[in-house]
Amino acid sequence: MSSVIRTCIGCRERADKSTLVRVVAQPGASDGSFAVVPDTDGTLPGRGAHLHPSSECLELAVRRRAFGRALRREGRPQTDALRSLIVDPGDRST
Repeated sequence: MSSVIRTCIGCRERADKSTLVRVVAQPGASDGSFAVVPDTDGTLPGRGAHLHPSSECLELAVRRRAFGRALRREGRPQTDALRSLIVDPGDRST
């Protein structure tokens, strides 16, 4: 059986779906922004995009304005909820 392959919107590398985080857009404030929310269960409605769970891929996606394109939304993405989920191994405190 073949595995499901998705493309990371940050680094544009193809990877197995199980190694990526699915994100969806939810309405944000009235200023035209939208919230990028992690969908860890894969059950949230709406168009989704996939991202490696690393701060490098998150920063690339923000810099390239990939969230708006992938999620087909206009405005500025709010990535606070996604940033709180993504912790790089070097950032973890013991």
